[in-house]
Amino acid sequence: MEKNSCQDYDQIVTEKGIHTDFTNHMTYGEYLHLDSLLSSQKRLSGHHDEMLFIIIHQVSELWMKLILHELNASIKSIQKDDLSAAFKMLARVSKIQSQIIKAWDVLSTLTPSEYIQFRDKLGQASGFQSYQYRMIEFALGYKTPHVLNIYKKDPELHQSLEKALHEPGLYDAAIQTLANAGFAINPNLLHRDFSEPYQADPTVEAAWLEVYHNVEEYWDLYELAEKLVDIEDWFQQWRFRHMKTVERIIGYKMGTGGSSGVHYLKKVLDQRFFPELWDLRTKL
Repeated sequence: MEKNSCQDYDQIVTEKGIHTDFTNHMTYGEYLHLDSLLSSQKRLSGHHDEMLFIIIHQVSELWMKLILHELNASIKSIQKDDLSAAFKMLARVSKIQSQIIKAWDVLSTLTPSEYIQFRDKLGQASGFQSYQYRMIEFALGYKTPHVLNIYKKDPELHQSLEKALHEPGLYDAAIQTLANAGFAINPNLLHRDFSEPYQADPTVEAAWLEVYHNVEEYWDLYELAEKLVDIEDWFQQWRFRHMKTVERIIGYKMGTGGSSGVHYLKKVLDQRFFPELWDLRTKL
């Protein structure tokens, strides 16, 4: 091939009216940094199925990065009373969650006999340590200050998590929107310590009940509420599939990072992010 073949090709497609911006001939692989992305699967054992284990968790972390990108932007949009933009972002989060749930179906093809061939190579590494998962919990309002101790080894990461811990979550922004709409919200909630876990409040429940009783009058707030319910519903389904996949592969063994494994995963199924939005359904 001649030296100027790329330039010749650019000239041909331009002459034919097919304009493509190659940005100095940047390739697909270069744009996506595939050289680094696809060389990040470093098996520590010679076992075939360790590749599956690594890729499933890496893909999940990429999806979680996008979830955080959308959640943080939606919180800012709600705070600016730009609910329509937030709805698009929250709907995307729900779709992403459905993809992460499907990942457990792939991982569940790993049998106990296969996993024990390389489990000891993981050392103390555990999904329990996923800092992006913690940031998602923080963004959804489930604040657990004690988990920051897991990340003391990395001061920069610890600082980022501590910052996220003290910022208002998605539900805090939604409650402020209720107050802005004229509902009598407990003022202590609007100026609370956001690093503390949210506790259900009767004024918030009363406000949401009014919204659900008068859907046409409060359509935007009603849609916001249902978007929140979607996200929590999907999140709990993700937790359930996680728990059942772990139980299927290791039973009730302790997790590699020292967690109680299935016992812990069953316990978190009872955690709720938006309690009033679930409780009101019994009262409608």
